Amino acid sequence: MTGKKAAGQKKLMLFSGRNHPELAEQVAEHLGVDVAPTRFQDFANGEIFVRYLESVRGCDAFVLQCHSDPINESIMEQLIMVDALKRASAKRITVVTPFLGYARQDKKHRGREPISARLMTDLFRTAGAHRLMAVDLHTDQIQGFFDGPVDHLFALPILADYVGSQVNTAEITVVSPDAGRVRTADRWADRLGAPLAIIHKRRDPDVANEVKVHEVVGEVEGRTCVLVDDMIDTAGTIVKAADALFDNGADKVIAAATHGVLSGPAAERLQNSRISEVVITNSLPVPKERQFDKLTQLTIAPLLARAISEVFSDGSVTSLFEGAS
Repeated sequence: MTGKKAAGQKKLMLFSGRNHPELAEQVAEHLGVDVAPTRFQDFANGEIFVRYLESVRGCDAFVLQCHSDPINESIMEQLIMVDALKRASAKRITVVTPFLGYARQDKKHRGREPISARLMTDLFRTAGAHRLMAVDLHTDQIQGFFDGPVDHLFALPILADYVGSQVNTAEITVVSPDAGRVRTADRWADRLGAPLAIIHKRRDPDVANEVKVHEVVGEVEGRTCVLVDDMIDTAGTIVKAADALFDNGADKVIAAATHGVLSGPAAERLQNSRISEVVITNSLPVPKERQFDKLTQLTIAPLLARAISEVFSDGSVTSLFEGAS
């Protein structure tokens, strides 16, 4: 069946864009529903057409789309899906974006710049979304950009528990690759009961306008260092951070991040680096050409399914993380 009914004849329907159907199928399996049949068509000029193949009137709709390459097309496709649901009289529409595109531009660093993350949330609200669900937003403040409920999910328990099962936690030091990720690293340290270190980047005082020096603040000598971040894009930052840790006596380095964007040279850089394992989730699809031997990908399907179920039943999404550091 494509819908899941509860008391009062509420009907849950799960819709999926075309970028990551495997994740949608996993979520559907956990929910005990089918992904709603949808017709997609690309016109010759690149415009996208969407039509649902069964009635959506009065349903509680969850529209799952991963904002991955080609990112602009995937975002536009999800917007069109939401608009189609609104015009077909869906009762409530929840946008499920495991990775929210344009989230890195969440404030103006200099004049004449956009705040693209705010534009993204405005677009989804205008399209007809009542609610937004995302995993590990780049910054917490993005929750305030959307004019409606935002369910901010965390993959930390999935990632940290895996790392803790592979390594003796007594040997672990959790490392933030820069000052901006300290809060995330602190949560990891609490979860694993491990000490925390920070990599401080500054300009080389002896070389003008040169690459920053990476100073390690904290004890890493002889330790298994777990470098944590919300995403790995081109992998330049994470590889340089790992080199700094080894230069300071680290015995082993594991990199862990929720979102494996893995753009451009990332796969080659990580495979050829001294990092022993790269742990990410399947919040984004990783095509075969970007996969490499050191990569471990964990599924967030159970997390998304539980959150969707709580929203559908008017339960508490926050309860999923109570007791989790």
